[in-house]
Amino acid sequence: MRQFFESGATRPASFRKEQLRKLQQAVVRHEKEIQAALYADLKKSREETYATEIALLLSEIRLQLRHMLRWMRPRRAGTNLANLPSSSHIIREPLGVVLIISPWNYPFQLSLIPLVGALAAGNAVVLKPSELSPATTALLGRLIREIYPPEYVQVILGEGARIVPALMEGFRFDHVFYTGSVAVGRSVYQLAARQLIPVTLELGGKNPAVIEADANLRVTARRIALGKFVNAGQSCVAPDYVLADHRIQESFVEEMRQALLEFFGPDPAASASYCRIINQRRFEKLFSYLSMGRIRVGGQHDSHGLYMAPTLLDEVSLDSPLMQEEIFGPILPVLGFRTRQEALSIIGSRPQPLSFYIYGANSRSQEEWLRSVSFGNGCVNNSNWQFTNPDLPFGGVGTSGIGAYHGKYSFDRFTHSKAVMKTPFWPDPDLRYPPFQGKLKWFRSLIR
Repeated sequence: MRQFFESGATRPASFRKEQLRKLQQAVVRHEKEIQAALYADLKKSREETYATEIALLLSEIRLQLRHMLRWMRPRRAGTNLANLPSSSHIIREPLGVVLIISPWNYPFQLSLIPLVGALAAGNAVVLKPSELSPATTALLGRLIREIYPPEYVQVILGEGARIVPALMEGFRFDHVFYTGSVAVGRSVYQLAARQLIPVTLELGGKNPAVIEADANLRVTARRIALGKFVNAGQSCVAPDYVLADHRIQESFVEEMRQALLEFFGPDPAASASYCRIINQRRFEKLFSYLSMGRIRVGGQHDSHGLYMAPTLLDEVSLDSPLMQEEIFGPILPVLGFRTRQEALSIIGSRPQPLSFYIYGANSRSQEEWLRSVSFGNGCVNNSNWQFTNPDLPFGGVGTSGIGAYHGKYSFDRFTHSKAVMKTPFWPDPDLRYPPFQGKLKWFRSLIR
């Protein structure tokens, strides 16, 4: 792969576009197989698979095809007075051979959207998908082998805890892009640090959704319910807990009850629109949370079927594991607050969230919330949909992540900005050269 990259084969725009079109055509050609794989892993419906996996990927490919050539061109930069008559510009060059490590919760698009950015940027790629979504991972392996030679793109299968350290210790990648948990992200970061490999870490966190007293509660409940319970809550951008103004807390719970009834019917287990938990280990962890608060909605579960109903809890202790750990499942604690400072104290006592959501009608109050909370990305009067906008950078801050991607941010993530200044042979003033005595006033004027 290193030899293939250094041959220059990946650099022409025509080559990059051809590879993206191959992927685009393969995804369309194998759509039914993709749907079957995601149903096998997560019980995703065809509709949810298309909306949350396939459509987002195809949109990313189209965007890269449309703008890649413009992003590849050298960009003029300013030149300061001391360097005139030089000209300056920035060249975007591919990084080399990059490693992409993807998770199980959206195993198709979270593998291939970073891949699209890396290929558009002109890199060779090793992709390590999660072994916890075996059907989708096997399909990814077959699909990539079908369209790309192994010296250009490889899919590595197997147990991540064993394979990733071996990969990173046996070869110096030019970049590592990881999506997953904070704990594993920390381990990847440590492995990369040994060889000074730059990383992108797309991690998680406890994402708050704040609801003010003047919010439209029906719309708020519908949007939070969708954001929280799509993919059975197994989304890094899902609201992790709700902070509702104490005056409307009870009304919000009732609106959520109604929204869930409309979305999934009286028995979500029978709904084709409701997913399942990825495996038994995750189910047991989620089950342990049910005893940490009062169940207001849902709570039904089936260990054998890896089913847990959309569940709302209140009377939750801030010190419980439920409020200390990222839930990553269909359980939503609803807490009340009386003052903004009380809510900010709860948010601030936890690591910076990946996503933050504020619901309310007052624009000045919205801005105050946005200024007061440090977070990676978020929405006002919505949840999750910021992820679908390729014109926004997607990434975390602090322990919720390092770096961002999507659209041009993906292209920039997988390229290096090479700075170049071009100077003519003439003029060549003596002012720049020793001896420097008596030139201080000129240096003060020119070097600013």
